[in-house]
Amino acid sequence: MGNARVRSIHVHPVKAFRSLPLREVAVERWGPAGDRRWTLIDDGGKVVTQRRHPRLALAVAEPLPGGGVVLSAPGRHPVSVPVPAPGATVAADVFGDKVEVVPAEDAAVHAWCSDFLDTPVRLVHLDDPAVRRPVDPEYALPGETVTFADGYPLLLTTTASLDRLNSLIARGEHAHEGPLPMSRFRPNVVVEGTEAWAEDGWTRVTVGEMTFRVPKPSGRCVVTTTDQDTARRGREPLHTLGRHRSVGGRLLFGVNLVPVSPGTLRVGDPLEVVA
Repeated sequence: MGNARVRSIHVHPVKAFRSLPLREVAVERWGPAGDRRWTLIDDGGKVVTQRRHPRLALAVAEPLPGGGVVLSAPGRHPVSVPVPAPGATVAADVFGDKVEVVPAEDAAVHAWCSDFLDTPVRLVHLDDPAVRRPVDPEYALPGETVTFADGYPLLLTTTASLDRLNSLIARGEHAHEGPLPMSRFRPNVVVEGTEAWAEDGWTRVTVGEMTFRVPKPSGRCVVTTTDQDTARRGREPLHTLGRHRSVGGRLLFGVNLVPVSPGTLRVGDPLEVVA
């Protein structure tokens, strides 16, 4: 698999907002710099994602120097959000993980987000990803942490597996929904030059100058059925994944990565399978 290379890199400054393509990114132990350090929470403190609010696919967060973001969305004026000063935290529920977070300081920011979703929400920041949220202990090594990503520092997908999935969709009852773009899967790293589903068997890889553990394949949810350009939902790819990629009750596409040490990822970096 000597021709496997990074085709694209993506970050999500605010969890569930539109992804942003990059040519390179610094990667810390908890994930790509600037990836999912912000999220929305509801009145009960639960994280707000496209699972309940597919409209979030239409919102954009552009990074600012120092870790702030500029929020924009169709028909709305942009709003700048600086990183909040250290201070009192509130508890957020991130898929069952209790995480201490710092709310944005300007009430107008929370109002902007609430108006966009037509439901009360707050925008919060993860101030110290080194200590706030451990990786799933079933698959983690001591000291491994993650931001507001679903569970692991990075998600990797391959173009060969998407091509194979789209060929299966094309032969199914919802063929009119395909072919699907990779944006449906919201990866951090997209790799080309592999065999379809080869990533299922990886446990350790190098990508350019970096080494990653591959703790487990990624189980997919309803977000993958959301068109990231229109926020409309369909049946695919979950219908086809359910028929062809269901393992232990999970519908698999892509793999989770945990950095062994910090480094930089670049488009074009070669990928080598270590184990």
